[in-house]
Amino acid sequence: MFLNAKTIIKDFLDKAGITINGSKPYDIQVKNDDLYNRILYGGQMAVGESYMDGWWDCEALDQFFDKIYRTDFSGYFKNSAGRVLNRLQGKLFNLQKKRRAYEVGIRHYDVGNDFYQAMLDKRLLYSCAYWENAADLESAQEAKLDLICQKINLQPGMTVLDMGCGFGSFARFAAEKYGAEVTGVTVSKNQVKLANERCKGLPVDIRLEDYRNVSGQFDRVISIGFLEHVGHKNYATYMKNSWDNLKEGGISFVQTIGGNVSVSNGHPWIIKYIFPNGMLPSIAQIGKAMEGLFVMEDWQNYGPHYDRTLMAWYDRFEKSWAKFRKKYSEQFYRMWKFYLLSCAGTFRSRKTQLWQIVMTKIGASRPECRIP
Repeated sequence: MFLNAKTIIKDFLDKAGITINGSKPYDIQVKNDDLYNRILYGGQMAVGESYMDGWWDCEALDQFFDKIYRTDFSGYFKNSAGRVLNRLQGKLFNLQKKRRAYEVGIRHYDVGNDFYQAMLDKRLLYSCAYWENAADLESAQEAKLDLICQKINLQPGMTVLDMGCGFGSFARFAAEKYGAEVTGVTVSKNQVKLANERCKGLPVDIRLEDYRNVSGQFDRVISIGFLEHVGHKNYATYMKNSWDNLKEGGISFVQTIGGNVSVSNGHPWIIKYIFPNGMLPSIAQIGKAMEGLFVMEDWQNYGPHYDRTLMAWYDRFEKSWAKFRKKYSEQFYRMWKFYLLSCAGTFRSRKTQLWQIVMTKIGASRPECRIP
């Protein structure tokens, strides 16, 4: 029997416990009846783009996506042309090769330092916070930095390579609180400028450089929220680069968002509008890349902490939007709202995880460090 697009979408939403034009905060309000065909044939990309275009709305997008991702939707959109092309691109091409490395810096991280200063904590950490004993974003982000320093047993005078250093938040903290010397690399010009200003007078060097070009010997090699930009064809390169730059007896550390299954490309809407060429690694992919190089000393999952972090960012984003309204469009506002709240939903539903991984070179003694 032929089913029209609205019937198919309604059937899926019913399974997720969501009502079209319902009264619950997670119910969707449809503004354009062409939405159903657009989503059925456009899949994940169409869901985000139609929201940006104002074709549908939802009072609590985070709750909506929590319900969506707890429901199996693979049979509904798996053969959409966009999804098939997305998978093929990731399998056939290295979308994170060197010549493409700076795209995410230009299109996402260089959107405006003032924008990030309004949304993030005072240290400008754009990665998951640690909320175990924290009541607010500021203390949760400082607790995260301190936890990392303890996990890598950071001592005064140690040298650290921070790959994907962002605004230099870890570098400044490690230099001020632990007496470390930090070299950080990022692909964002705006981040380099602001990071060097914020770290002035400290033993910190922030460079505009691709991680594959770094050469040196460091007591610690870390990355916080960077492996998501590396790509599955380059995980082995990342691990070898970390190994090459790490002194014997040193510690390598990774904090990354991760997925429950191995994929060859990222979410198409996220790639197009938020993180160009981004994708989430799986346990299997990271483990394969580590083989023959590292011993995994510790691997912990802090996924629920990212849900809370994203909601805190969204709250600050929403409260500060009035002063950015003239600078950015309404579509930009809806794009960022969709990004922050849909991501919160993925962590809440356990579709995505947040891992902290401690590694040492094969043959090294087990390090002294805090593993809570």
